[in-house]
Amino acid sequence: MAQVTYTEDNIKSLDWKEHIRLRPGMYIGKLGDGSTDDDGIYVLIKEILDNSIDEFVMGHGKVIDIKIDNGYVIIRDYGRGIPLGKVIDCVSKINTGGKYDSKAFKKSVGLNGVGTKAVNALSEYFKVAAYRDGKSKTAEFKLGELTNESRITKSKEKNGTLIEFRPDDSIFKNYTFNSEFVANRLWDYVYLNAGLKIQFNKETFYSKNGLLDLLTHRTNPDALLYPIIHLKGDDIEIALTHGTQYGEQYYSFVNGQNTTQGGTHLQAFREGIIKTVRDHFNKNFDARDIQTAIIGAISVRVEEPVFESQTKTKLGSIKISPDGDTVRSFVVDFMKAKLDNFLHKNKNVAQAILKKIQQSEKERKEIAGIKKLANQRAKKANIHNKKLRDCKIHFGDKAKKADDRRDQTTIFITEGDSASGSITKARDVQTQAVFSLRGKPLNSFGQTKKIVYENEELNLLQHALNIEDGLEGLRYNKVVIATDADVDGMHIRLLLLTFFLQFFPDLVRNGHLYILETPLFRVRDKQQTFYCYSEKEKRDAIKSLRGKPEITRFKGLGEISPNEFGDFIGEDIRLEPVTLKNQTSIKNLLTYYMGKNTMERQKFIIENLKIEMDKLEEQEVMEVE
Repeated sequence: MAQVTYTEDNIKSLDWKEHIRLRPGMYIGKLGDGSTDDDGIYVLIKEILDNSIDEFVMGHGKVIDIKIDNGYVIIRDYGRGIPLGKVIDCVSKINTGGKYDSKAFKKSVGLNGVGTKAVNALSEYFKVAAYRDGKSKTAEFKLGELTNESRITKSKEKNGTLIEFRPDDSIFKNYTFNSEFVANRLWDYVYLNAGLKIQFNKETFYSKNGLLDLLTHRTNPDALLYPIIHLKGDDIEIALTHGTQYGEQYYSFVNGQNTTQGGTHLQAFREGIIKTVRDHFNKNFDARDIQTAIIGAISVRVEEPVFESQTKTKLGSIKISPDGDTVRSFVVDFMKAKLDNFLHKNKNVAQAILKKIQQSEKERKEIAGIKKLANQRAKKANIHNKKLRDCKIHFGDKAKKADDRRDQTTIFITEGDSASGSITKARDVQTQAVFSLRGKPLNSFGQTKKIVYENEELNLLQHALNIEDGLEGLRYNKVVIATDADVDGMHIRLLLLTFFLQFFPDLVRNGHLYILETPLFRVRDKQQTFYCYSEKEKRDAIKSLRGKPEITRFKGLGEISPNEFGDFIGEDIRLEPVTLKNQTSIKNLLTYYMGKNTMERQKFIIENLKIEMDKLEEQEVMEVE
């Protein structure tokens, strides 16, 4: 075995730019190409916008202008402007910024020590211009290195800061900004900062009523059991209602930051609802009966917030301020006082909540007996039928650490023995599990949860995922539907989507559900092999081969050998996330696709069939030529 040396030469020091570029994930989370709304290029926009929003919160600048063109992002606020003598330091020196002075920024999104610098280091072009009291200062950078600096000069511009940047395409490969993703984030900003106006590519974003507007725009009014409750206090705002769906749906924010993973404030919000409802009706309701079908939003302002990652998606702070109450007591006490008072003044809303709780309680008790038998069947089936081929981190001593590694786990839901066999042999047994369906699952559209326990396949599936009582016990971070790309496979996929949307919509809303993309063709000669996921990829592969191509059309997953499958579910796995737009009504969506054969659906099928036929004719012509 070769001797490994360890000397002074092995010790290296990186400057701030090098470290950010070497480990960008530490600063902005995932990278990506802009195809999903949490990709890094959107985090770059957020890091700059957060500073402009903090200016608004401090009472400076009610308008922010944003423009995205040809990969360049320009953000102009009308706040106080960066102090001119510190312009370069604020965008290029780690641990430099005004937010370390708590008098200047009392409840900002986060310390200005890293965010803007990360954008600078990860941009092939970065420009900062500060306008302050009739004077200005400009500096330009490339990959964090200063390339041009102006003197402080006179200016007629209004006070504020302008940032322009273009992400480095060597890091964000083939990136494209999706205007819809940007717009959704901007709506969050204005909902959380009533009175702020953001102008983006000729569209104006503005909210007068804060979280009330948020829930109004993101829910279907016909699916709400009572008008949205909207309550505000010092450093806290909530909006709350009940819908008709299963599961819970929350939007949570801290200092204007969308905490998509929740945290202490969201836990306190849920607890506050339960305590208030129980006390108001003087009855110890089961928490599940109170929480089911809740749609809520909470925003809090916290001094010196502590987040559990640089991307600030989960609040870890215990106290609302260094010398103040805990976040839990602050939120719970607010709910117990304000929500209880609201319910006393609005008897009709209180009765609607009570009726919803009683309906949930009735359904839960009706299925209690069935549930017990179903659980016994599930345990027996898992042992004898081997439907679930679990991953190893859920066994033995490793199971104790499973929660810490859950973000690495995946379960593939397959159809039939051949497909599940191929994936089982090719998978990473440490982190990838396989659940094998037997035949087509039941169409659960319009059914109650009782049907889940009565149907063996659906019951076993929910037990494999451990989501019977909510997502807290979800055993796999990624739930992947892996069906054939034929008519039967598409039908099974649709039935599974219906099952999850009907009974476990939180699984979809929280980004855990995916579709596995597998190649349709293998194109090869004696020197090269290409796996193609579309007709276009197939044509490109044929052109790139030097010899006579051998083309194989994969009709089903079972036809793909385990050795080949290993490439498709490994590092280069292609997963299509199943996403829901914020305003999507699940009831309307399922009714359209799974309800009675409406004229609208017939028209949709006919129009799309015509498009596919036109593509097929075009392809045949190209092949003849």
